[in-house]
Amino acid sequence: MQHEAHTEHVHHPAHHAGHAGPAGWRTAVQATLHCLTGCAIGEVLGMVVGTALGWGNLATTLLAIVLAFFFGYSLTLRGILRAGVGFRTAFRVALAADTLSIAVMELIDNGVIAVWPSAMDAMLGDALFWISLAVSLVIAFAVTTPVNKWMIGRGKGHAVVHRYHH
Repeated sequence: MQHEAHTEHVHHPAHHAGHAGPAGWRTAVQATLHCLTGCAIGEVLGMVVGTALGWGNLATTLLAIVLAFFFGYSLTLRGILRAGVGFRTAFRVALAADTLSIAVMELIDNGVIAVWPSAMDAMLGDALFWISLAVSLVIAFAVTTPVNKWMIGRGKGHAVVHRYHH
C-alpha cells in the first residue's frame, strides 16, 4: 500500500503572496500555458490519429478532447507526484486544478474550429488545418487565462497545485 505523503499542508501566507494582485496574472498565465501544452498535445494527437484512421469529424474531435484532458491532467499529475504526494491525492488535486481550465480551453478551441469556414474539413497537410488550430489555441489561451486568474484568486485551480510545490 502506497503512503499518501503531504496530505496536510500548513498555509504560509508569504508563500502564496505572489498569487494576489498583479502577480496573479503571471501565475494565471503560467497555469494556462501548462493547460495549453496538455491540450495542444491531445488535440494534435487526436486529430492525427482520427484523420489517419479515416474517422469523421465528430469521432476525431471527441478523441482529441479526451486526449486533451488526459495530457492536461497527466502534466499536472507528474509535477504533483514529483513533490512526493501519493497517487490518489495527486489525482484528486489534478482533477480539482485542471478540470475547469481544460474544459474552457477545449470549448473555445473546438468552438473556433467548428465556426471557421472549412476548418473542420482541412486535412493534416493543409495550411488551413494548422493555421486554424494555432489561432483557436491562441484564442482559447486568451479566454482561459482570466478564468484561471479568477480560480487562483479564490484558492482554486492551480492555486491548489502550488500548495504541493515547495
